[in-house]
Amino acid sequence: MKTINFKNQKIIPCKIVCVGRNYVEHIKELNNEVPKEPVYFIKPNSTISEEIIYQDGMHYEGEISFLIKDKKIIAVGFGFDMTLREIQSELKKKGLPWERCKAFKNSAIFSDFVEINNTSGLEVEVIKNGEVVQRGGIDIMIYKPEFLIEDIDRIFGLLDYDIIMSGTPKGVGVVKKGDEFEGRILKNSEVLVSKKWIVN
Repeated sequence: MKTINFKNQKIIPCKIVCVGRNYVEHIKELNNEVPKEPVYFIKPNSTISEEIIYQDGMHYEGEISFLIKDKKIIAVGFGFDMTLREIQSELKKKGLPWERCKAFKNSAIFSDFVEINNTSGLEVEVIKNGEVVQRGGIDIMIYKPEFLIEDIDRIFGLLDYDIIMSGTPKGVGVVKKGDEFEGRILKNSEVLVSKKWIVN
């Protein structure tokens, strides 16, 4: 089973519940409709990776990611929800599920996770080849973390060490071989955790 790092331990998440269309400006940049209720999809444990492995047509989506225990947030980390955008567009046209474009191997890339006591002031930031391309936080999410936990648990059930990827702000884009990425989670503008990758 694939693992993530938390408090110098290897933790095995059962599943990753991802929130789609949770930032209005990102919804606009992909010409989608604002949802009347949260959009969810699930990445299995097999999607977890410590490196970014290139695929044709792959886009990055940086996200604030929450580690859950006892149905509460215990830690936060940076996560990339890698997406095969052209395949996603075709699936959306046909009204088909998104697994082929969202739940493929190595499509969930995480930093370490660090303990937090509350979610106020959290932001995600993506730096690509030295340029900030994404930044957004809790304050501009449509659905806030506390609501998401309750709603996700009601629908799917939340197990200890499940991860919630809470959506991506505007600025998503293409991944190319050799690209250098840094993903950061900030709290009140101070960096809590960060990680760097070079695309293989």
